[in-house]
Amino acid sequence: MIKQTGSVALIKQTIAEYFKRQVNVTVNLGRNKVLKYCGELSGVYPALFTVRPNDKNFLGKTSYSYAEVLCGSVKIKPVQESEG
Repeated sequence: MIKQTGSVALIKQTIAEYFKRQVNVTVNLGRNKVLKYCGELSGVYPALFTVRPNDKNFLGKTSYSYAEVLCGSVKIKPVQESEG
């Protein structure tokens, strides 16, 4: 069973604060596969949010639901000023 950490409303509010900021994204793809990248939180919508990766070879955006953050399969945190 996946452990729930918080509520969807709290996650939506937190992610909305990161809008148009650089964020670090960690995605658990299962079977010991983890994807990490940095990008700009480019869209916040009622059911999902989008991140535009900083990789110049990647064209487009990635989208994630708030439930994925709630379940822990996606982790998002802002880039510290000293890192960027």
